[in-house]
Amino acid sequence: MTTDDAIERRLGDALRESDATIAVAESCTGGLVGSLLTDVPGSSDYFDRSLVTYSSRAKRALLAVSRESLDAHGAVSEPVAREMARGARDTADATWGLATTGIAGPDGGTDEKPVGTVYIGVAHAGEWGSGESTSRVEHYVFDGTRTEVKEQIARRVLTAVFEALNDREQEAT
Repeated sequence: MTTDDAIERRLGDALRESDATIAVAESCTGGLVGSLLTDVPGSSDYFDRSLVTYSSRAKRALLAVSRESLDAHGAVSEPVAREMARGARDTADATWGLATTGIAGPDGGTDEKPVGTVYIGVAHAGEWGSGESTSRVEHYVFDGTRTEVKEQIARRVLTAVFEALNDREQEAT
């Protein structure tokens, strides 16, 4: 893949063209998503922030993730990924909010949530009063070393928002 084909560049171009902004809440990726986004020159046109909320306490304090979701489902779960993505979007007042929460390994996995498990959240802000704000969560289990898993997660979350942005553009035409 050439630098021009990289997902972070394609996403940046799409965000710029649609006059959209993006904010990220990262747990298992530890800032990698924000790093990839800012690798693109001119990313300040659309990139607002990346919050590394590694602990449950940080998720609650910075993103308003509910204690109930954390208690009932754990930090690595669909409800928490959704709340993280919404929290990133809403605290930044951005068009798009992304979230990653998972188990990069090599330890920490269980039978129910093995190493490589991740939940990726994507939240979109519709126009005020339109009722068109949305959020969705994808679940994956990636293989590889800790570094490889983090890289796969980061690229997948960027791809997820790129696909969602393209879906919205197609619906509008």
